[in-house]
Amino acid sequence: MSTQTKQVYGYLAEFKNASQLYKAAEKVRDAGFTKWDCYSSFPIHGLDKAMGMKKSILPKFVFVGGLTGFCTAVTLAYVTQVAIYPTIVQAKPANIFTLPAFFPIMFELTILLSGFTTLFGLLGLMGLPRLNHPLFESEQFARATDDGFFIAIEAKDAKFKAQETKGFLEEIGGQNLELIEDKKN
Repeated sequence: MSTQTKQVYGYLAEFKNASQLYKAAEKVRDAGFTKWDCYSSFPIHGLDKAMGMKKSILPKFVFVGGLTGFCTAVTLAYVTQVAIYPTIVQAKPANIFTLPAFFPIMFELTILLSGFTTLFGLLGLMGLPRLNHPLFESEQFARATDDGFFIAIEAKDAKFKAQETKGFLEEIGGQNLELIEDKKN
């Protein structure tokens, strides 16, 4: 026997067009909300700045992943080709100065580990995979990929208070406000 409890996810507000969404995003940012997001069917130039988003930490992860791949390749090539099993070709030395022979493996492992770090870092930072999201229960949110412009403020936000947040969204031009509930088993 399973019991379902409903927990408030937040409020969803619709805006008429991209310009109103942009202006509303600035107002939400200025009001001090931190757990919220904008949804539209196309990219809106400058919306990330209007939301007050900071630069992603992902490039730093990718650099560390690439550096790890490079160091692994140098170690692997040196240990296998110089220390353990020296490969002598046409009387050329088997030492660290045969570095050009190591370039292909260094390049490939750097790219491989950078790619894997990008994929898994991005998934981790975005909180994916998530099989279902509370916003998917909203009938009006289905228009987010067609012609809708939405802002969702999460209940996890420290400034979230149900009535005050609803009033704030109405004040900044939000229409068709909907309380979104997260169904958990």
